[in-house]
Amino acid sequence: MTTLAGLQKKIVTCRLCPRLVAWREEVATVKRAAYRDQTYWGRPVPGFGDPKAKLVIVGLAPGAHGANRTGRMFTGDRSGEFLYAGLHRAGFASQPQSTSRDDGLTLTGAFITAPVRCAPPDNLPTPGEIATCRPYLTRELELLKPTVYLALGAIAWAAILEHLDWPRPRPKFAHGAVVDDRIVGCYHVSQQNTQTGRLTPAMFDAVMGTVKRLVANED
Repeated sequence: MTTLAGLQKKIVTCRLCPRLVAWREEVATVKRAAYRDQTYWGRPVPGFGDPKAKLVIVGLAPGAHGANRTGRMFTGDRSGEFLYAGLHRAGFASQPQSTSRDDGLTLTGAFITAPVRCAPPDNLPTPGEIATCRPYLTRELELLKPTVYLALGAIAWAAILEHLDWPRPRPKFAHGAVVDDRIVGCYHVSQQNTQTGRLTPAMFDAVMGTVKRLVANED
């Protein structure tokens, strides 16, 4: 796993978490009615983006009928629609839509990853599953060497602090929080947040404004 491409090949063949393997494959077999004619990815999802990115965006885990279906982070569901539209407005994404792995979308200066690579039941991985998957995120971040991290939610925030071996007591997650000009917090782009108004496009744009300033400071 000395290269990003080698690491990604390793990730997509992982079967270390029995509960997650069973769930991702069940979802890929049963499918959602709207996608019954599609072939689901049904495997762990690798990171996606610019290998030279200074910004790494950390989510939670693949969506059952989003990334678990399409094979690309935040692709094919409402969370991805919100995220990539925001990244496009901020200048990191080539287009605001993300529908499939071959839709032409590219990221410049940003890379998207997650602490857990398989879709978990109820979108809730266990602490043990997060720990089992942690070496993949660790190696990925070692290879990328980002200067700024955007944490989408508390689990992503904790994963970043763990990777950086941040001293305890560790800063708590909060939307808009900034730590050491390196870590920025944002509510997760899940429908639970975006459809209730907890996270609005304007709020996301404000966070991305902070992120862009921090990235620019490293130039």
